Amino acid sequence: MCKCISIDPGKWKCGLVIADIIKKKVDKALVIESELFEDYIKNLNTFEDISKIIIGNGTSSGDIREKLNFFKREIVIFEEKNTTFRAKARYFELFPIKGLKFLIPREVFIINKNLDAISALIILEDYCKMKFTLKESIDTKTWLK
Repeated sequence: MCKCISIDPGKWKCGLVIADIIKKKVDKALVIESELFEDYIKNLNTFEDISKIIIGNGTSSGDIREKLNFFKREIVIFEEKNTTFRAKARYFELFPIKGLKFLIPREVFIINKNLDAISALIILEDYCKMKFTLKESIDTKTWLK
């Protein structure tokens, strides 16, 4: 059991990352509506061997924790201070600007981006004290509605 879930909780949406701790690789990264969160984790828990869930201690973390009462393994509440701010810089580490786009201010590329999944990745990286890589091409802005 080396897979874990990291969650950046929010009132309306949650960033979620599923990662293999041994391989230091993110298998899945997405943003999901908070009301669908519990069913998604229950379903995921039936076919993935999740050993731990790490939840950022910010907005709605208590509500998210309550929704996970069915999960019988370790659940950790972890500091998430400044993860949304740090997600902007981490975004460009994961998805570097190439070609002539490099001449355009970086902020233009993240104006409409959903960084909740990257915030969840930062929570995981801070907790594990190591950097993770993304499995092939993961779209961290995916919404499950």
